[in-house]
Amino acid sequence: MHASFTAKLSAEAYRMLVDLVYQHSHIRIGPDKQPMLANRLRKRLRVLGLVSYDDYCAVLRSAQGPDEIEQLVDLISTNHTRFFREPEHFTTLTGRMLPDLLPRLAVEGSPLRVWSAAASSGEEPYSLAIVLAEFFREHPAVDWRLEASDISHRMLAEAERGVYPLDPQHALPPELLKRYFQRGVGAQDGTCRVKAELRKRVRFQRINLFQAEYPVPRDQHVIFCRNVMIYFDPASRATLVHKLTRQLASGGFLVIGHSESLMGIRHDLESVRQSVFRKP
Repeated sequence: MHASFTAKLSAEAYRMLVDLVYQHSHIRIGPDKQPMLANRLRKRLRVLGLVSYDDYCAVLRSAQGPDEIEQLVDLISTNHTRFFREPEHFTTLTGRMLPDLLPRLAVEGSPLRVWSAAASSGEEPYSLAIVLAEFFREHPAVDWRLEASDISHRMLAEAERGVYPLDPQHALPPELLKRYFQRGVGAQDGTCRVKAELRKRVRFQRINLFQAEYPVPRDQHVIFCRNVMIYFDPASRATLVHKLTRQLASGGFLVIGHSESLMGIRHDLESVRQSVFRKP
């Protein structure tokens, strides 16, 4: 198969793909997304040497189906991210959440546990790691642990590499760039890499937010789960909020995206400010 591939994605095949994506990720693909799905799958069909979307559906139903469904979900998941996106959340972390949690951590002698639950290509967890490293320079007695997860193997591979373009549009403050990144030279000119000592502080793993159990410690003090609920239907959002609340320590904080809300969801969290909630 080559660039002249012209197979059509039939309504029946589209329905099957939409249902599979929903079953395995709770991502809801609307009826208007058929061209988008066909586009995203075209290269995948080429890799597999298939000539039609119906052939692809047959692969999904075959013994290799489960592995291919992971690839399908990976291609569908949207990954818009950048360093310090929605910066008010990081200000609230250092101004309200961490000061709130510090006395308790000192008494318990336990590390701060933070989970970036929709890590994409790594900019969010590394932003969190920078904020925590900066904050705990003033409080060296307290240790911290940072978990980061995503449903996409492709995004996690990028995140673990920790290499990013030096993008003047989303420029990091020069002192943070110097302290936490190495500038690329030669073929890597125009990029920067998160320094090894900071990369080592972040544990990346693949997690589907709807799997039965999460392989991260219970009693998380802060969970960032931003700009992912917008892809779920109301029932799935309610399920997710319940699961994340269960994962939080008492007194812990849940942070969601500015464009998201918990309206219409029964929950036991207190509102701290827009898109930031605390478990009593």
